Amino acid sequence: MSIRLFNTYSREIEDFVPIEPPLVKMYTCGPTVYNHAHIGNYRAYVFEDLLQRHLEVRGFQVHRVMNITDVDDKTIRNSRAAAMPLDQFTRQYKEAFFEDLRTLRIEPAADYPAATEPRYIARMIEMIKELENHGIAYQAEDGSVYFRLSRFPEYGHLAHLNLEELRPTGRISNDEYEKESIGDFALWKAWDEADGDVGWDSPWGRGRPGWHIECSAMATALLGAEMDVHCGGVDNIFPHHEAEIAQSESCTGKRFVRYWLHCAHLMVQGQKMAKSAGNFYTLRDLTAKGWSGREIRYALISVNYRLPLNFTFEGLAGARSALERIDEWIARITALAGSENRASAHPLADQSRFLEALDDDLNISGALGHLFDTIRESNKMMDHEQLSAADARALLNGWSKINQILAFEADAAAMPAEVQALLSARETARKGKDWSESDRLRDELAKLGWEVKDGKDGQRATLRAG
Repeated sequence: MSIRLFNTYSREIEDFVPIEPPLVKMYTCGPTVYNHAHIGNYRAYVFEDLLQRHLEVRGFQVHRVMNITDVDDKTIRNSRAAAMPLDQFTRQYKEAFFEDLRTLRIEPAADYPAATEPRYIARMIEMIKELENHGIAYQAEDGSVYFRLSRFPEYGHLAHLNLEELRPTGRISNDEYEKESIGDFALWKAWDEADGDVGWDSPWGRGRPGWHIECSAMATALLGAEMDVHCGGVDNIFPHHEAEIAQSESCTGKRFVRYWLHCAHLMVQGQKMAKSAGNFYTLRDLTAKGWSGREIRYALISVNYRLPLNFTFEGLAGARSALERIDEWIARITALAGSENRASAHPLADQSRFLEALDDDLNISGALGHLFDTIRESNKMMDHEQLSAADARALLNGWSKINQILAFEADAAAMPAEVQALLSARETARKGKDWSESDRLRDELAKLGWEVKDGKDGQRATLRAG
């Protein structure tokens, strides 16, 4: 079965055929480092990670670029409010972002270009000059340079806008705006007092790049004029991705992107996330409440990327329970496999249904459904002693392949000596059928934050979050 993906540009599910297989050139819109990224941002980054990992397991070589927007309206405004130089202000959020990626087990991109790097500023100026030479860009009386929408009739195709109905007029200098405010957008913004000491010299005077040209310049500098996949959230479709297409294709004369993939919005407790609603969460807010990175990863990944995700604490608790179930299963088949290195050809170890579900536009619900079917059926067979050590080894091998995509393995938690001693004493009490002492020791372990579950294979202790 071939991989099939929903292409926002065509509004259809299409067979995935990269330009130069097995290479896949992928660009993903990264953070604007004016503050800590929130969980809505991380929904997009986790979806992109799922896509990359699945493509790699299917034999593709993914060259992924994720940009860092470290100069725009918001970064300048917030750095000035903090009375900090722009580079110093954004550095703290860049570092926090990379820490968050590690917490969520997101694979590193091949490149993380930052908009303020001299080579990319030079590339932006070069592209704007090219557009100006073709009469597509022009410098207005305010000193800024704008993209002339009338010279790119395909503008609006990605977002399915009808320019004749909208009748764009005037110019838009802001980085972000609504469809009702459509107009010629800024490529280079002339310096003004609100920019403070932020600015670069250019043929049009001192100023700074517009947000949209930043991504076009970084993407084409690192991946070339044509790329296979461009991802982001649905809020990036207009105006950002629409502008990227117009700028890039007007410069190169080539089709910028083959497949556009966008993830739907994340809501919190059924409402739009907003600080004013008291439901705005960064990753750090959630880990401070005791939730682990892999629990948050599970909650963000477990709903298909094109469906809205309602993020709730009940959902996080469900993610915790699901991961505990996986952990217990892994512990059980690991114990059964023991030192057996040979793997059988047991049908439960066949992971083709899992992979085929993800081939179908990243159908994560179908993939996880297959995983839990496997867990349920193999647990039943172990209950009736119908699985051999070689069968268990085959299941572990299958899990290893699946987990290359999911990254759900248990956190390596160091068990304190005190906890080990209590577990040992409890095991002795259980063997002596001293159930009251066993319960007392369970309570002692609970006070230390460790939950103990008893099974056919003995007791298992896990560190509770929070």
